Amino acid sequence: MSTITNPGQLAAYIDHTILKATATPDQVRTLCQEAIDHEFAAVCVNAGYTELVAGLLSGSQVETCVVVGFPLGAGTPEAKAAETADAVKRGADEVDTVINVGMLKSGELDYVERDIRAVVEAANGKTVKVIIEACYLTDDEKVTACQLSEKAGAHFVKTSTGFGPSGATPEDVALMRKTVPNLKVKAAGGIRDTATAIAMVDAGADRIGASASLAIIGKA
Repeated sequence: MSTITNPGQLAAYIDHTILKATATPDQVRTLCQEAIDHEFAAVCVNAGYTELVAGLLSGSQVETCVVVGFPLGAGTPEAKAAETADAVKRGADEVDTVINVGMLKSGELDYVERDIRAVVEAANGKTVKVIIEACYLTDDEKVTACQLSEKAGAHFVKTSTGFGPSGATPEDVALMRKTVPNLKVKAAGGIRDTATAIAMVDAGADRIGASASLAIIGKA
């Protein structure tokens, strides 16, 4: 039986998210107020909105989450580290970084670990979530990506950017939870309703990344 007995319980799991290119300051302001009103875990935005979000959420329990190396993950470790340091300086509490998928698939594991570690070190103690973009990976590669994330000092592994051909699945969440039981797991991508969100939590997700957050908690 699920640990979630009503949709409102999901609010504490949700990173209320807007990452589309057309996101406006007014939309971000609305997102922040919704997050405060419904006590979501975090607001997740692109880095250009870090200061706006941090200011609006100041004094609340909602965290400011910023994506780096997003959505492809194909930048250099140094660029991701610089982006992370800037986000933290501007008020980010959490950083969601994308792995270099091509390097992982090529077996360049030292590079992938260094890439993740660069973000962890630049985050200076702030929470780092590593997006493995599971839709592009075999199960063995998913396991490796999770293990490298743990080795590099990350706090979470995350299924997806939401920009790939598919998003989170309960099977991927369960595999990630089994692989790195000492890390937390964030499910993101394609989670738009209560039943799907509950399935992710039941599979082992500690966080849910979603733009349809109000629908998920039954408030849309």
